[in-house]
Amino acid sequence: MTSVLSRSAIIAPKSFNRWLIPPAALAIHLCIGQVYAFSVFKIPFMSHFDAGEVSIGWIFSIAILMLGISSAVFGTWVEKAGPRASMVAAGTCWVIGFLVAALGIVSGQLWLVYLGYGVIGGIGLGIGYISPVSTLMKWFPDRPGLATGLAIMGFGGGALIASPMSNALMSFYGGGTEPENLVAGLTPTFLTLGIVYAVVIAAGAFVIRAPHPDWAPKNFDPAQATSKPLQTTGNVSAANAVRTRQFWLLWIVLFLNVTAGIGILENAAPMIQSYFGITAAAAAGYVGLLSLGNMAGRFVWSTTSDYLGRKNNYMIYLGGGLVLYLLVAFFGGDSLFVFILATLVIISFYGGGFSTIPAYLKDLFGTYQVGAIHGRLLTAWSAAGVAGPLIVNSVVEAGEAAGKEGPALYTPGLLIMAGALLIGFIANIFVKAVDDRYLEPDHTGDASDRAEASRLQPSQRSTSATDRKDND
Repeated sequence: MTSVLSRSAIIAPKSFNRWLIPPAALAIHLCIGQVYAFSVFKIPFMSHFDAGEVSIGWIFSIAILMLGISSAVFGTWVEKAGPRASMVAAGTCWVIGFLVAALGIVSGQLWLVYLGYGVIGGIGLGIGYISPVSTLMKWFPDRPGLATGLAIMGFGGGALIASPMSNALMSFYGGGTEPENLVAGLTPTFLTLGIVYAVVIAAGAFVIRAPHPDWAPKNFDPAQATSKPLQTTGNVSAANAVRTRQFWLLWIVLFLNVTAGIGILENAAPMIQSYFGITAAAAAGYVGLLSLGNMAGRFVWSTTSDYLGRKNNYMIYLGGGLVLYLLVAFFGGDSLFVFILATLVIISFYGGGFSTIPAYLKDLFGTYQVGAIHGRLLTAWSAAGVAGPLIVNSVVEAGEAAGKEGPALYTPGLLIMAGALLIGFIANIFVKAVDDRYLEPDHTGDASDRAEASRLQPSQRSTSATDRKDND
């Protein structure tokens, strides 16, 4: 088993088709993206455990908190072990999390759900989120934004699959769609999801490969690719990256962009109902539309960053989001169309920020330990996951206590989010190329893969010139 998971086992021959890699990455991101659909379990959990919203909400919060912590702690190991071993580790944690949570449901022990879905599953989230990212960028040095967008789009889109599937499973196992039936179907639903996710992640881990050190895309000129602004010609280790001003500026940028996005996500349904008095069903449809915007933004915006540049794209996310938040705050209540369009674009910026940041890091720090650097940066996501809801809910509660209603209830929170984006916009302006003193010795980035490639069987090696730059 060790040899199957080792880096030497996944060094691809130079004739390998790189377009098999994005589906392999999607396999794990579509599975762990289920965390965004956790809300479908909220009411059944509240009924089953006789607990309040806050107690059940902690399951999701712990999972997101552990995502950031585990991605930071295990990021360097992910780079060392390679994508297959890390995907298997992530899948194992994710599936065990579901099984432990199922045990908690059967036994009526909420703390086991915290431990399973929250802690163990959250560790799987963190490792799984970063495990294919650096590999994708090595396979797509000519289009890193497109590559990361394809994978991270899966994390945003996982909920679109998991939400209806989870509801359907609870209804099927419970024998109906009534609340008591959904509660009865909780345990078998968690067991079924665990099995399904184990199979899908295993299939992705089987397909995943690392590129041969001598491979390059057809007609790709590395010298030309690194001539753009901010793109380094070398590599920076994770240990050195956190010593740079650029890393902490991007931490601020990601933290504020995510905080602002959560400003919409956290209160999407009640906000549009308060603004326009629409039905709960219509509000649910609006939330689904936001999910589509989140998913589409992860792919579309990150792909455009290959042409516009990562820094310019973040100027769009932060500056455009600032303008749109002000539009919603002052004029959103006058037009349902304006409200929906503006918030849809804001949430696409939220998704685009997630998928563009790995390529931004690759530009600044190279590919050597970009997964580990990405993992450390994702602590900004964990911090925003706590700060965003806290800010928005505190403002709304204060407004309710003051007797406010309708748009007036949300306007102060929207203005705070606009201010956050302004600070992020300024931080992004100060991002410059990394100083050469932080760079590693030449060829550090592919040294380990080159060493592993030397262990391949002669039949797996290719020395023809045409094999070196063939696949697109």
